[in-house]
Amino acid sequence: MTRHFGIADLPEALSVFPLPEALLLPRGRLPLNIFEPRYLAMFDDALKTPHRLIGMVQPADATKPPPLRSVGCAGRIVSFSETEDGRYLVVLAGICRFAPVEELEGFTPYRRVKADWSRWGHDLGKRDIDEGFDRPAFLSLLKRYFAAAGLSTDWDSLKEADEEMLVNSLAMLCPFSAEEKQALLEADRLTDRRASLTALMEFAVASQGEDGPLQ
Repeated sequence: MTRHFGIADLPEALSVFPLPEALLLPRGRLPLNIFEPRYLAMFDDALKTPHRLIGMVQPADATKPPPLRSVGCAGRIVSFSETEDGRYLVVLAGICRFAPVEELEGFTPYRRVKADWSRWGHDLGKRDIDEGFDRPAFLSLLKRYFAAAGLSTDWDSLKEADEEMLVNSLAMLCPFSAEEKQALLEADRLTDRRASLTALMEFAVASQGEDGPLQ
């Protein structure tokens, strides 16, 4: 059963999973393979809360511990199983973006932040609509991008997907850099994200030149 959140339902303190190049967007689904003891503990604790939320946020650099980027996205644990070797296979459903405004001190082995949700209340509404979405042109560019990147997909399913699912799924799954994925996360509305995604694919196609598939 899907739980519907309002701003008042979102916690002020949020456990965070800093993971480079991992992008979660509202209403997207992100599978995770959890094996580090501190993150196993984090998911154990999250499952005991009424909201079952984890904050996905990219680290800003490679220092230890890394500073966090200024925007992340909280996901609700909607699927959970444990393997024989003690790993957790989890699926997060994207709920709402947040700003980690302050890191909280405590005795947990994982990191927790004070989360500011105020800028992204529209994430909790209905699916976003992109009135200017040109599906044939977008799919034509996507085919050229996939050819340049050496990727394959089920084109029939892409033709049937609504524009939000299509744009957000591609933003999450395509092999963009951490900086590019962060820009896609921070795009305010679907129209902005589609424009950024289009620009990234056009740049990748133009950059291929005569060198073969993108690396």
